[in-house]
Amino acid sequence: MTSEATPVPAHFQSFLAFDYGQKRTGVATGNRLLGTASPQPTIKAEGDARFVQVAARIKEWQPDALVIGVPFHPDGAAHDNTRAAQKFARQLRGRFNLPVYEVDERYSTTEALASGARDADAASACIILEQFLRSLP
Repeated sequence: MTSEATPVPAHFQSFLAFDYGQKRTGVATGNRLLGTASPQPTIKAEGDARFVQVAARIKEWQPDALVIGVPFHPDGAAHDNTRAAQKFARQLRGRFNLPVYEVDERYSTTEALASGARDADAASACIILEQFLRSLP
């Protein structure tokens, strides 16, 4: 479910984005008005402990919707991490009853590492969210 496949309502202004990883999940916040994202502390937890921290971020930021990066091979083929990120997106939808938009994040980690950011996971989440925000009308 990308922003191209499912229109994002104009009244959705604030977003919380995730760069899912098995042990670390990057987080960023952003809004439609500015079209920019701000890194937030990376979630360093797995399983239910991860969702406790996600719930705290949602309570703090009160986003209109969530955005998750979904990785693919350069040729567009899915792999194990693709399926894991899509499962995480389904879990977010089910647990928090918020719209979740998936973004192809094929090169976000590479871009984040090249930027020299201290927290590559949070930087990746920012890249994912800014890519999503640029796709909105």
